[in-house]
Amino acid sequence: MKIVVIGGGWAGCAAAVSAAKQGAEVLLLERSDMLLGTGLVGGIFRNNGRFTAAEEMIAMGGGEMFAAMDACALHTGVEFPGHSHASLYNVAAIEPAVRRVLADAGVQVHYNVRITDVEMAGRRIAAVSTHKSEGARRFAADAFIETTGSAGVPNVCNAHGNGCAMCVLRCHTFGNRVSISGRAGVPDIAGRKLGRTGAMSGSCKLHKESLAPALREELERTGVAVVPIPEGQQDAGAVDKLSFKACQQYALPAYKDNIVLLDTGHAKLMTPFIPLAELRSVPGFENARYEDPYSGGIGNSVRYLGMAPRDDALKVDGVDNLFCAGEKAGLLVGHTEVVTTGVLAGYNAVRLALGEPPLVLPDSLAVGDAISHVREQMQTEEGLGLKFTFCGSVYFERMKARGTYTTDVASIRARVAAAGLTDVFAARAGAPARVPVRAAA
Repeated sequence: MKIVVIGGGWAGCAAAVSAAKQGAEVLLLERSDMLLGTGLVGGIFRNNGRFTAAEEMIAMGGGEMFAAMDACALHTGVEFPGHSHASLYNVAAIEPAVRRVLADAGVQVHYNVRITDVEMAGRRIAAVSTHKSEGARRFAADAFIETTGSAGVPNVCNAHGNGCAMCVLRCHTFGNRVSISGRAGVPDIAGRKLGRTGAMSGSCKLHKESLAPALREELERTGVAVVPIPEGQQDAGAVDKLSFKACQQYALPAYKDNIVLLDTGHAKLMTPFIPLAELRSVPGFENARYEDPYSGGIGNSVRYLGMAPRDDALKVDGVDNLFCAGEKAGLLVGHTEVVTTGVLAGYNAVRLALGEPPLVLPDSLAVGDAISHVREQMQTEEGLGLKFTFCGSVYFERMKARGTYTTDVASIRARVAAAGLTDVFAARAGAPARVPVRAAA
């Protein structure tokens, strides 16, 4: 069995490990020189319903990515506006940690590989390849998993956002995102927000060293700092900015009236952008400097532009051996959300290669309900204007209404057991041990 995963963000890494645990030979192709994509500037997990979803995955035997996050946590049990019991991982330490997880699972990782073309054999992908100008490399497999995300490319950010923000995705350096499902003949789906295409990425990073010493000390001691914006200096367009951003769980008055920072190694600024002159007019931010995106004072990257139609097993419609995960799989916001889809996609890709029926998670689990609910919502005009996350906005409200949100780990494990899914994603009995392979140059 050979599985190729295209895209090394959180979803791709989770998919690769999941497939390798089932005994497959797994190749992960990443267009840049680092894993995790937007996870390199993320850092928030276990807040609100994300705690429930993470513990469901752990109970089902698919918790490797959450273990890596926990091991790199700078703060746990953090409370900030609208969010409880959050953990914050160190964005500077997480990527090497995930590399080690992949190596231990025997996943082969190839960096600087941008897939641009697809060879079809009927309704199946036979192989994927790079452009001849990038080395003309070809990769065949029994099944493919696309986790290329839905952000960019620069001309899209120019057309639907405030211009290229020179963000962590580094399109200019490593090439634009290419839709594999689109290359296979499946039309992409674009989300919308307030009449605009896509949605703006949710936050920026500031150098902690550029903050006032007292503010930095508070941030590093508690994990969070909430700084009121002086009266008369509040941005009249702040409400619009919060409404346009992808992460609707932060579209709250507290994020309009205050500068909210989280300590994820850098100082995570929980608004999509604030003009630098305005930011520096607030006490404590006189010397503030953006870390990522470098043009964060003007805008941020635009996401949810290239989603694939798929079923609840995460197989892409119209292609028999292509699965998707992460933002490619729908209007899901956050690392926890995309990791859950990655684990399921990796598992089901192997089941396809073995000729076994796919696993569809039941709606008694928050993870199963989210996957099916998002698919249903993507088929409606109203749903395409929404974003879904376990930690806030419309889906967290759904979790509370359905009674799936809880922080009681024993209760979560009992729910997984009642569904007959305890350790379902654990290593397949009799699967050959994978010897870690050094990633190719």
